[in-house]
Amino acid sequence: MSEKDLIDNFIPPTDVVKCTARIGAEIRNIKLSADLPDQAIAAINSLVLEHKVIFFRDQGHLDDAGQERFAVRFGKPSPYPEGTTPIFDIDSARGDIGAYVWHIDWSCMDAYPRIAVLRGVVIPPVGGDTVWSNTATAYLDLPLPLQRLANELWAVHSFPGSYLRSSTEPHIGPMIETEHPVVRVHPETGERTLVLGIYVTRFVGIPKYDGQRLLDLFESHVTAQENTVRWKWKQGDIAIWDNRATMHCATNDCGDQRRVVRRATIEGEVPVSVDGRYSVARFKFVGRK
Repeated sequence: MSEKDLIDNFIPPTDVVKCTARIGAEIRNIKLSADLPDQAIAAINSLVLEHKVIFFRDQGHLDDAGQERFAVRFGKPSPYPEGTTPIFDIDSARGDIGAYVWHIDWSCMDAYPRIAVLRGVVIPPVGGDTVWSNTATAYLDLPLPLQRLANELWAVHSFPGSYLRSSTEPHIGPMIETEHPVVRVHPETGERTLVLGIYVTRFVGIPKYDGQRLLDLFESHVTAQENTVRWKWKQGDIAIWDNRATMHCATNDCGDQRRVVRRATIEGEVPVSVDGRYSVARFKFVGRK
């Protein structure tokens, strides 16, 4: 059975509604659960690879445990930097500022997650959308000389990352640092995707001043409207995305209204550059800095 036949057998083409030409699709008339047959999980995975992020409305039957059981049908749970693997709670009441900047989930790790499953739990009446970008088409949009430059560059990704490094407060928790190629080869599709985002603290061998301008230049293609899709959440929605081929951020526009989403992630592979080199984990420290 071909990949297309596999998808069509469990998810009819009429139930796959593209959000934009380059990224995103809403999948209709399916009830997600850990009890779906293997072929249905494979069909969902193929749709994730094709559309980068897919959305499901009306999945309010899933609680935390149900979300976790469904997510692990796609692979082994990805540990967070401190080594635990719980559902990750993203709550605006806690001031999770990292959600509001463009990022790849846990790109500070060498084998960062390959798939993420996000569930809308408390959704404000206005605002609180999430935006995803296709980093494969962003790479293709680079002029050829910039593609060649990106192919050669490596970047240091660290936790807590740039958005916390400016804080004067003492940090308690994990510190982790990895060198990733700026362009990785996707292990399933063969596409070249950009590996950037807020965890990037510097480019290897590039002075900070020049590096910041290179980062801004590359990320301007990532955040270009034609490469993005914006999802307006409803309670019980599920989003599943390929964390190796996307970046994303939440919109900080819901005022004092609370927003809670919960995420489960699936363990990924160590990225490989266009010349066949693997990302390198530099260090990991758990404790008080």
